[in-house]
Parts: sequence; C-alpha cells; structure tokens
Amino acid sequence: MSKTYADARAALDGALFDGMTIVAGGFGLCGIPENLIAAIRDSGVKDLTVISNNAGVDGFGLGMLLNSRQVKKMISSYVGENKEFERQYLSGELELEFAPQGTLAERIRAGGAGIPGFYTKTGVGTLIAEGKEHKDFGGETYILETGLVADLAIVKAWKADPYGNLVYRKTARNFNPPAATAGKVTVAEVEEIVAAGSLDPDCIHTPGVYVQRLVQGEFEKRIEQRTVRERA
Repeated sequence: MSKTYADARAALDGALFDGMTIVAGGFGLCGIPENLIAAIRDSGVKDLTVISNNAGVDGFGLGMLLNSRQVKKMISSYVGENKEFERQYLSGELELEFAPQGTLAERIRAGGAGIPGFYTKTGVGTLIAEGKEHKDFGGETYILETGLVADLAIVKAWKADPYGNLVYRKTARNFNPPAATAGKVTVAEVEEIVAAGSLDPDCIHTPGVYVQRLVQGEFEKRIEQRTVRERA
C-alpha cells in the first residue's frame, strides 16, 4: 500500500476531527509542515489542542490556525513571536499549558516511546510544579511530568523514500523526530521523495514504521527574524 498522497489535503483526508490533539514539528518557522498546516486551516476543523514548541508567527505557520480561531489550547514552551497568541491568551480566548523547552521535548519523546510519565528537576519550586507529584531521589526533589500522545502528528522532512523513511536537514530536524513518533497517525511532508533504496540506512532519522502518510510539498521557508550585518 502506497504512503504517498497527491497533496496535503488528500494526505489529511479522514484524519481530522473537531476536538482532536495535533503535535507539530518545527521550531519557530524552521522545519514547519507549511502545507499541512494550511490544509488543516482550509478544512475548518476546530477546537484543536496543538502541541508545539511555539505557535509560529502572526499569519504564518501555526499562527494561521490562531487567526482562524481553530485552536482551543496550546501546549508550548515559547510564544514570544506571536501577538495574536498573546492577545487570545490574555483575553481568555485560548488555553495555554506552558512547559520548559527540554521538558516539552522529553514529554513528546516519552509519549512516542510509550512512557506515560517521568521525573525531572526542571521546574521544581516554580509555577510549573504546582499540582504535580513531587518525589525525592538521592536527596533531590523531582516533579512528575506526563508523556504526550496526539491523535495526529504533522512533520516536515527534507527527503523521504516511498516507505516513509525520513531524513531531516540540519536545524530543521529540531522537534520533528520526536513529534513523528508521538502521533497515532503521522503525516510527513517532504521536499523530495526519492527512489526506494537510495537513502543511506545509517542516515535515516525517522524510520518509516512511524509514518503512515507522505506528501511532497512546495515551501516558502520564511525567515522568522532576519538579521544582517551592515556593510562597511
């Protein structure tokens, strides 16, 4: 059975429903599944819980889903680039569960590995620890964090073969590998689909066993913060 679909809309067909949880790869605008996010917006699905390091920027990336009011709750570690995120949260329109960045990465990885919870020192003594189980190990206090599993994972890779084996490019690797394992259904969009057998097995970052659907996309690859040096 082929994992390759004609476009992002087709790749998401039957996988979306109101009230679902989606985990999205990417960091800022680097390595985000642009085409899949746009297709989710166009589908009109609503009341989403989105797990992602951040919510993109105003009007692009996951920010599109905030603008269209399709997101009910974000589970994130950083939201500083999105004014609409700030506005919706401060006005009570958007639920937010903050997690330290490393903790969020491990919660996603743990969910993909079938680990329901783990203890960490990060957040002890802060608001993050409120309401969470505390336990001492070796004279140090830790808090219990839960693994995260989503109904759908959307990720972006550089190359894939028809079996769904994925290779990410440089910093676009970021949250994509753990996110790809944490979805009950994982849809990957890639820049290029290559022939079976052409990927070096030692260089595959996400094995195809985690990927159910695959689509080749076209990417804008916006730069989140353009910083240039003045010429002499």
